[in-house]
Amino acid sequence: MTKRRPPPDTPPDAPFADPGRAIRVDPGVAPVLPVVVSSPHSGRDYPAEFVALSRLDRDTLRRSEDSFVEELFGDAPVAGAPLLQALFPRAYCDPNREAYELDPTMFADALPDYVNTRSPRVAGGLGTIARVVSVGHEIHSRKLTFAEALERIESCWRPYHEALSALLSGTLDRFGHAILLDCHSMPSVGGWGDRDRGRHRPDVVLGNRHGTACAETVIDTAATILDAAGLRVVRNVPYAGGFNTQHYGRPAQGVHALQVEINRALYMDELRFERTADFARLRAVMDRLVRELGALDLGGAIENEILPNAAE
Repeated sequence: MTKRRPPPDTPPDAPFADPGRAIRVDPGVAPVLPVVVSSPHSGRDYPAEFVALSRLDRDTLRRSEDSFVEELFGDAPVAGAPLLQALFPRAYCDPNREAYELDPTMFADALPDYVNTRSPRVAGGLGTIARVVSVGHEIHSRKLTFAEALERIESCWRPYHEALSALLSGTLDRFGHAILLDCHSMPSVGGWGDRDRGRHRPDVVLGNRHGTACAETVIDTAATILDAAGLRVVRNVPYAGGFNTQHYGRPAQGVHALQVEINRALYMDELRFERTADFARLRAVMDRLVRELGALDLGGAIENEILPNAAE
């Protein structure tokens, strides 16, 4: 999965040590679409010991959630596309990062040399084990040990990516290509640490790593569908796609990854964490997105395109 993967010294002893508690896979009907839907940040099962360790209350921790995204895409299995979701919260472990993308200032002991301590995401406090929630508040009331981080990685990050890899491999084998929709939500206004701080955001941001993660026909089709639904769509700004989009997007090998960021104000009360009356309409739009992307003929897409290098 990643070059930074030593075997754990001991089996994980964590709240999510049972993979069945960490993730949920809804395979739906027999696969009839070459689409895999991933919701890595919508988990809201907060372990009691994690909440006790945090200096923040539960509502503040939830500011990092992509609330209800798995429900917005909940019709995907009915259409014939599997849906993978994290049950653990992003503030506990982030599966849209490398396995070992950690901030050394968070730890009481030295980190092994295979840990990536210098990525921009670590610098922003949002590594595999986050230092801050999205509003910029420090999460933990004390320094962690690397063993604690390893428990979270092995019991949460690992099963998520093992499941995602298996779903994509199976889809590729069955259809000859696969489309990964990595699904997220974003605050309606850019906040702490964001390039667009204080600015009102568009309805949807589509990210394909500036053309490297999927064929242009995939992102073009997605944009057309969303635009027809009356949504304002932009591409790659301020989000071009995270680890999942970059890592799994291999269009030359038949795997196309597209990150979808949805403005939370479209479907929820951002302060109360409640769905609004527009939720059902947006869910129907996402159902249409999955079905129409699944109907694309991508057999000759790569030969007809030149994919530029990602800008970030």
